[in-house]
Amino acid sequence: MSNTASEQYTNNFLKEVEQNVEEGDWVKMCMQCGVCAGSCPLGPHWAHPPQEIFMMIRANKREAVLTSDSMWMCTSCYNCIARCPRELPITHIMHGLARYAKVQGLAPKEQPTAKFGQLFWDNLMKKGRVNELKLGIALYFMNGFVEGIKTAIAKSGLGMSMVKTKRMDPMEILGGHSIKDPGSLQKIIKKAQELEAARTQPNG
Repeated sequence: MSNTASEQYTNNFLKEVEQNVEEGDWVKMCMQCGVCAGSCPLGPHWAHPPQEIFMMIRANKREAVLTSDSMWMCTSCYNCIARCPRELPITHIMHGLARYAKVQGLAPKEQPTAKFGQLFWDNLMKKGRVNELKLGIALYFMNGFVEGIKTAIAKSGLGMSMVKTKRMDPMEILGGHSIKDPGSLQKIIKKAQELEAARTQPNG
């Protein structure tokens, strides 16, 4: 058999997923029953439901999987895990694939869940606690200034209700609460990221 033919039947992507994606070694256990897709509340909106993603991994379709927005559709309801006849940790695999796609620089640029996740992370890392007012403002304006103004006007009633019920403090705009030592938390996170980056290097 020629080298080209041999490579065709060597699934490097499955091995890559098993080594670098959380719970990735479970992918090969999927028996393609489709219970996960039928159990997912967002099932009709997935370009590729979980069992199809797993099939694509086993078929060595690396770019198609990692550039898909399907993994980002997962809301962590855990219906799939509860109903999978083989008890695959599907939710964890979906989140692991999404994270790995981002590490590889292949995640969809304008995927809303990915954008919100980054906004949440950046907000949290500043002081070790989420500033809900600033996070809300960032979320409103993540698609541009004009869209942000429209959203803010549309949601003004909700905002006022949250202020009246003390669910949101307007003074948070000045800085907000902080943990005692955010610098130490940032150092811990940075070290963890360095260790993860050393373990999971982007493939060229």
